[in-house]
Amino acid sequence: MSSIEELRALTAAEHLGGLCADIVGAAARSVVLHGSLSAGGFRPGRSDIDLLVVVDGGLTEAQATALERLVRTADAGSAAGVDLHVVTAEVVGAPNRSPALELHLGRYDWVSAEVEVERQVTAAPDLLVELSMARADGRALVGAAPHVVIAPIPIDWIVDRGQHWLMTWRSLSDDAENAAFMVLTACRIWRFALEHVHSSKARAAKWALERNPSLAVVRQAVLQYEHDPTITVDEHGIVALLDLVLLETARPNDN
Repeated sequence: MSSIEELRALTAAEHLGGLCADIVGAAARSVVLHGSLSAGGFRPGRSDIDLLVVVDGGLTEAQATALERLVRTADAGSAAGVDLHVVTAEVVGAPNRSPALELHLGRYDWVSAEVEVERQVTAAPDLLVELSMARADGRALVGAAPHVVIAPIPIDWIVDRGQHWLMTWRSLSDDAENAAFMVLTACRIWRFALEHVHSSKARAAKWALERNPSLAVVRQAVLQYEHDPTITVDEHGIVALLDLVLLETARPNDN
């Protein structure tokens, strides 16, 4: 059963999705809710409202401006912010390794008062993961179902992008502010590569500990993320986990 806080966030997401469709008008093909509010694992005050808006023919500048204004002022309920991606039906219907992005708006209230704005990004490789998660676990708030508008994303593309970030994070293991995020996302990458299942941070951490109970760094990351932000996540443990996940997610033809 959903908590009152989760129901508040769901109500806010449904209202926000309807307003997005109103702004886009007839071009709106689908407004998809994905992430923790759809797939599970929502945490009040830390999880965002994740929306994917699929449009025909792109956005006008007036529409993009109106969406930005909406995200800046929207009531997020008990969610920590709003993460909105706008893509064209053409892009999601035949994705490539670096799909184009019409608009990204990120409002992360617990991190900053600023809103991230990206407009007409010609190559957004991290969008692949958003599309894959939305197709697998998202639900349409407006318009067509996710599996109707979003074509399947090749698993190898998702795994390759995960390995890119694992390698990047190896040189950032001293980033205490993002330590728990790196560890828990590495667990998500690990599980997807082996089982082709998208999962929340908490579920991925549980899976990783069942696979390898000796991973103290995963327990530290869960404690910091779920309960106490002052918990230290061991830097050497981060590197060891990243190396393990890189090894286990390597494909036979990887050098």
